[in-house]
Amino acid sequence: MPLVSINPATGRLIRRYREYSPRHQAAAAERAHAAFLDWRRVSLASRARLLRTVAAALRRKLDAHAHLITSEMGKPLAQARAEVEKCALVCEHYARNAADLLADEQPPGAPRNGFITYRPLGVILAVMPWNFPYWQVFRAVVPALMAGNTVLLKHASNVCGCALAIESVFQEASLPAGVFQTLLIHSDRVPALIDHPQVQAVTLTGSTAAGRQVAALAGAALKKCVLELGGSDPYVILADADLDLAAEVCARSRLINSGQSCIAAKRFIVVEEVRAAFEHRFVARMAARKVGPPADPGTDIGPLARVDLREELHAQVRKSLRRGARLLLGGQPLPGPGWFYAPTVLADVKPGMPAGDEELFGPVAAIIPVRDEAAALATANRSSYGLGAAVFTRDRRRGRRLAVEELESGLAFVNDFVRSDPSLPFGGVKQSGFGRELGPFGLREFVNIKTVVVA
Repeated sequence: MPLVSINPATGRLIRRYREYSPRHQAAAAERAHAAFLDWRRVSLASRARLLRTVAAALRRKLDAHAHLITSEMGKPLAQARAEVEKCALVCEHYARNAADLLADEQPPGAPRNGFITYRPLGVILAVMPWNFPYWQVFRAVVPALMAGNTVLLKHASNVCGCALAIESVFQEASLPAGVFQTLLIHSDRVPALIDHPQVQAVTLTGSTAAGRQVAALAGAALKKCVLELGGSDPYVILADADLDLAAEVCARSRLINSGQSCIAAKRFIVVEEVRAAFEHRFVARMAARKVGPPADPGTDIGPLARVDLREELHAQVRKSLRRGARLLLGGQPLPGPGWFYAPTVLADVKPGMPAGDEELFGPVAAIIPVRDEAAALATANRSSYGLGAAVFTRDRRRGRRLAVEELESGLAFVNDFVRSDPSLPFGGVKQSGFGRELGPFGLREFVNIKTVVVA
């Protein structure tokens, strides 16, 4: 069965791609292993030079890459350009810092003749999603490559053009053959790859359900995995918050990537004392965002990436309304071609509603009123997810304490929206997965942390 790329702004077919055969898939794993035997011996300085070349290659064709992202998954063009630039930045970050981060260490209390060294594992399988079709590949792959591993990419089937374009970037930068390869295959072929004797580990960004499947397969094969899964990020607005700032930041976070982000704000937990004032400001800012063709420079919100995703989102909205949520804005698919959904705000959201319990992957916000700070924190943590969280308060010391001690999440921000940075670790707890990407910890996820003692 072919893999199909469809423009979500028009519903029109872009291209059908022939799936690679099982023989091609197995041969790619063998090539990756053969390439690893040489790549692991390439100096960090040489790997760094190649990554800087990758960054330059991305920037040379930045507009072409951005337009490809926009056409295949509907991201507004300005955001697509920013995504490609961020990929270049992560290449440069690890090129600049990896030598220090992977340097041999002698921990406190260790014997004088003992030290720790970091050695690559081998072939890493990267199973990546469609919503940030370049960034989520680069943030997982670049640290793995810099550490001396080789990578097989199984990308989402609706962004095959992006997957092949990423492979071409590494080829253009003269990365040795076999070090990075794209495989155009459906998800049902992933188990064979995880089980392949030359594949040493797997990294997945995707749904919690997909994470469970990959974790089970990796566990059965005794192979390490890193899982970056779903999120239902709470943004806590306390009584002393700057409400204008909170409303603007919350609207921006909820609508980034047209709401299709695991770390987009999703649950807005507001202390009753300021609930009405926040709702007024927040709805105004959500309504002010422009929905339109993603290639239009003035567009803030593009279509959802697939028609089934829009149907699922609308079902969650309708079910929440039937269970007592109050509609403040939107609430409907938009007419015309493409898979657009109106910016939507639901108020009086409670546990038992999809808007309160599930991840909403689209431009839909859920406002949850609470009595006080204690209730706000309890509500924020009453979730199976634990990826990102934010708190808004004018008291920065209070905000820091709550972010450090109270919020159950892998990332916690104060008076700002949750986002990734190449220098800081990224990942979640609970059903949002385990392991870390980015930062020093992301660089060390797929290495053998080896103890060496020289007598």
